[in-house]
Amino acid sequence: MSELLFPDATFPALDARLLDVPAASHLSVPAPSGHRPRILMLYGSLRERSYSRLLTFEAARLLEAMGAEVRIFHPSGLPLPDDAPATHPKVQELRELAAWSEGMVWCSPERHGAMTGIMKTQIDWIPLSTGSVRPTQGKTLAVMQVSGGSQSFNAVNQMRVLGRWMRMLTIPNQSSVAKAFAEFTEEGRMKPSPFYDRVVDVMEELVKFTLLTRDLGPYLLSRYSERKESAAELSERVQLAAAAGATPATSSGACGCGPASEAPPAAPSATVAPKRCCA
Repeated sequence: MSELLFPDATFPALDARLLDVPAASHLSVPAPSGHRPRILMLYGSLRERSYSRLLTFEAARLLEAMGAEVRIFHPSGLPLPDDAPATHPKVQELRELAAWSEGMVWCSPERHGAMTGIMKTQIDWIPLSTGSVRPTQGKTLAVMQVSGGSQSFNAVNQMRVLGRWMRMLTIPNQSSVAKAFAEFTEEGRMKPSPFYDRVVDVMEELVKFTLLTRDLGPYLLSRYSERKESAAELSERVQLAAAAGATPATSSGACGCGPASEAPPAAPSATVAPKRCCA
C-alpha cells in the first residue's frame, strides 16, 4: 500500500461527523428496482413537420425496443413561465411526468445558435425543488439536437448546462443531426446513416446509466454542504424547542430527507455502509 501524501491529516474547517467517506460497498442495492426504466422525452418545436419531434419519436421507438417505458410530453398549449399559475393543466401534466420519470431525453432544434424558447419553457416549468423533494435530482439525461444546416453543438451544450443545474446525471454521449430535413423519409422515419447510428448509441447509453443509477441517485448526489446546513437548522430547532420547554417537531434528518434526529450523524464506519438517503 502506498504511503499517504498527508499522513497527519487535519481539517480545521471540516465537521467530520457529517463526512460520508465514499466506498464501493455503499453502491450496492439489496433489492434493485424490477420495473422498466421510466423515460420522459421532451422536444422543442411545434412545427407541423417538426424534426426534433420526429427524432424524439425515433429515439422513443429505440428505447421501447430496449425495454424502457416511455412517455412523450407534447408542449402545445404550455404557457410561458410565470404567465400562468402552476395549477395550469399542461404544467401539472409536465410536472407529474417529471416526477414519474427516472431519466429524460431533451431534443431541441438549434435556433439563432441556441435551444428554442419552447424547449427552455418546458425545462423552466420543472421546479428544482418542491418542498424537500427535488424532482430531477439523480435522474439521467440524454441531450439531442437537430440543425437545418451544418452540424452544430450549441443547443446540446446549453442543455448540458441546464441538466447540471437541475442536478441530473447527463450521460457522456449526445446526438446532433445536421441538415435534418434530409435525414427523414416522407413518413417521418429516420434514414440509415451515421447520424442514426449515433442515436442508437445514445439511447443504449441512457438505458444503461438509468439502470445503473436509478436506485442510487439520492446517495450519489448527497452533499456534505447540504448535510451540514440541515444539521445546523435541526440544531437550531432543537435549541428553540428546549428553550420553550417543548418537544421538537419531527422533521427531516441531516441529509434533508431521512428520519428525524436530534444530533448530526456520526461518521460512517469503514465496515458498515451508512443508511442510504431516501432509502
